Amino acid sequence: MNLINFVGLLAGICVTLSVIPQILKVWKTKKVKEISLLTFSVLTFGIAAWIFYGFLKNDIPIIITNSISLFLNLIMVYFIIYYEKEK
Repeated sequence: MNLINFVGLLAGICVTLSVIPQILKVWKTKKVKEISLLTFSVLTFGIAAWIFYGFLKNDIPIIITNSISLFLNLIMVYFIIYYEKEK
């Protein structure tokens, strides 16, 4: 792995892992009042676009990290929708 791919993979891992504490907090508290569905929806769409871009560029670090990030952000969107209904 060259330095450019390593830096891309490291950046992708950091961004991907950043949503995990929020997911865990919502899962434990079941509270989403202060979390914006619009923000997470736009973020999720943007991540999907990054995956498409990664396929166009044949860039494995972008594809892998953003695919994981997409999965995690979809979990967050689900939690926001699900727990918002439980008010």
